[in-house]
Amino acid sequence: MTRRLHAVLAAVLLASPGQAAALPAPPQPTRLAAPEPSWTAPLRARLEAADARYPGAIGVYVRHLGRDEAFSFRAEETWYLASGVKIPVAIAVMRAIERGELALDGRIRLLPEDFVDGAGQTNSHPAGTRLRIDYLLEQMIVYSDNTATDVLIRSVGLDRVNAVAGELLAADDLVITTLADVRRRAYASFHPGAASLGSADLLALRRAGSGTARVRKLADLLQVTTAEFLQPDLDGAFDAYYASNVNAAPLRDFGRMLAMLSDGLALAPEGTAYLLEVMSRVKTGDRRIKAGLPHGARFAHKTGTQHRRACDMGIVTMQGTGERVVVAACARGSLSLAASERALRDVGAAVTASGVLDRSTPVTRHWGPR
Repeated sequence: MTRRLHAVLAAVLLASPGQAAALPAPPQPTRLAAPEPSWTAPLRARLEAADARYPGAIGVYVRHLGRDEAFSFRAEETWYLASGVKIPVAIAVMRAIERGELALDGRIRLLPEDFVDGAGQTNSHPAGTRLRIDYLLEQMIVYSDNTATDVLIRSVGLDRVNAVAGELLAADDLVITTLADVRRRAYASFHPGAASLGSADLLALRRAGSGTARVRKLADLLQVTTAEFLQPDLDGAFDAYYASNVNAAPLRDFGRMLAMLSDGLALAPEGTAYLLEVMSRVKTGDRRIKAGLPHGARFAHKTGTQHRRACDMGIVTMQGTGERVVVAACARGSLSLAASERALRDVGAAVTASGVLDRSTPVTRHWGPR
């Protein structure tokens, strides 16, 4: 028995390196997945309930910046951002200011082709008026002014806006257009001739009202009949436009841009503070996420609204603790803006109830010589 054991050992020791390498490797320890943060389960439950109540679908991305904890509810899907694209426009303008190419007190001349329908006060100024850049930024962010947006895009260049969006959202396929081109592309779903609609045409379409009245007005402007249209109604036209995925991105990626802005990675400190302060004065979202947040929470955000689409996206900063949480949400499908705003308010309430706003950033202790 001893001789046999010695023979086996000798055979192993004399084995070639190739034979030794063929021996099975020891099992590797199993790496356990990090547990989900405690606030995600109650948040998911409340969002599922809100989604069930809403006659459409909601998407939500939440990220606690101090703890780097994140949660997605359809946030990997592509969502139409509507006026959410005005944040990368603002960042592009602020970067031009940092480079010395523009100044907040500098002025830009309002051109006849700049006028677009929508909210804000820029359209009250006649063509030829020289408007301050800080005024245009405030109109664009606080009041979601489309004309102010297109003037600012013209001042920095659409290529730079798309470069900023591609960098901060880490999305190579994101395409942002002017607000006038949003309308041209949507109306071109009816007839390709709509791609050449001018500023006066776009304003006339808005004055015509909604539904069939607007469709008939478009036919008049294009000098065609509605029988020649490729889509039966505005629903069909906007569905075709949304399917092109311009001005759209995953909410997770948009949340990444908001996090970089809040962390001072998108702009220098002065520009960061300026833009976040302007975003904290938004007047278009009092019935959305903000309505569900606790008293005293500061919400620096931007809303977006279009046909069967509504969004609200920003950074919540808690009073006292200074904890920061990114919340980006959109609702799609309902023709009722009131229903979409209730769904976004429910998102704010769900975030509040989940406990994520009460989470504290871990304290890092630096041990040094006494």
